[in-house]
Amino acid sequence: MKAGVKVDGKKRVLLIGTGLIGGSIALAIRKETEAVVIGYDINNEQAEKAKQLSVIDKVATNFRKEAECAELIILASPVEETIKIMRELATYQLKENVLITDVGSTKRNIMNLANELWNGDITFIGGHPMAGSHKTGVESAKAHLLENAFYVLTPQPCTSYEKIEELKDLLKGTKANFLVLDAAEHDYIVGVVSHFPHIIASGLVTHVKKHANRNPFINILAAGGFRDITRIASSSPRMWKDIVLQNRDNLLDLLDDWIMEIRNIQSIIQTGNEHLIAGFFEEAKTYRDALPVRSKGAIPAYYDLYVDVIDQTGAIARITGLIAEQEIDITNLNIIEAREGLLGVLRVSFQTEADLSNARKILEQNGYKTF
Repeated sequence: MKAGVKVDGKKRVLLIGTGLIGGSIALAIRKETEAVVIGYDINNEQAEKAKQLSVIDKVATNFRKEAECAELIILASPVEETIKIMRELATYQLKENVLITDVGSTKRNIMNLANELWNGDITFIGGHPMAGSHKTGVESAKAHLLENAFYVLTPQPCTSYEKIEELKDLLKGTKANFLVLDAAEHDYIVGVVSHFPHIIASGLVTHVKKHANRNPFINILAAGGFRDITRIASSSPRMWKDIVLQNRDNLLDLLDDWIMEIRNIQSIIQTGNEHLIAGFFEEAKTYRDALPVRSKGAIPAYYDLYVDVIDQTGAIARITGLIAEQEIDITNLNIIEAREGLLGVLRVSFQTEADLSNARKILEQNGYKTF
């Protein structure tokens, strides 16, 4: 192990991966903690962009040197890439008191590797900030991205309470809700509420695509509600390939369970019994309606505002202009229905409920009807 040097008394933080999540964590650390954040990315242009946007203080020019001087190392890269970096870090003379954490959405393989590489000599605390955005890249990073989101920590069995609290303190600027879980428990839970739904959403899209090849009207009619319930299928294929491989055992068990559930639904429909069919939908509705509304969960929430708008030249520009004047960030725009000369509906998506509320207020003040 080697002793590092503080910069002007500030903690040295090495951020490996300067994308949306890594960048947002860096901004939160710099906002609330006396730290200098050094960024490293396999895509050097991305790291340089992070520096230009003041997300990080400097770009790492000597990766090994920065790693060996860091007091906090954040691995904000895809899980498969994180595993490679961990193996490389294990060959370095890291500081004895260094804290290493990651942001991967699967934890068991990561934690098993940490135990294998360092056996408690280095403190590795797995992390999973359970929030995101419809946008990607460091240019979309925000210090408040993880505010009120659950941030799961998966410490090694030998990790002391003090070390866990130290990491929480370093990450306090995220204003996230920290939750400490066992790695296997974490992977099972996120498998149920996040990973598995992504598989189902992609499966639904594939299923509709198959039928759309037989009837072209399917594509036209799928443009509304179907797009809404399958939004998560538009996530990064590379990222989800890694997630499925890392959490394969849990997902295979869940798929077996789902096949049984589908058979049960099939049998209910086959009965033609209106009470059983209504009961199926009622049970699902009751559970869903009881879920927390304001909590950020494993799947990013969508804050959608619907605006009645006349289909005329410049109509959308006027709406987006009013929102932009209030410095409100729009994450997505979609025309749900617009026919020439008639009333249409514009769906405007926001990252936070507060942005939605402020946009609604300014639009209604200017005579727009929203819902």
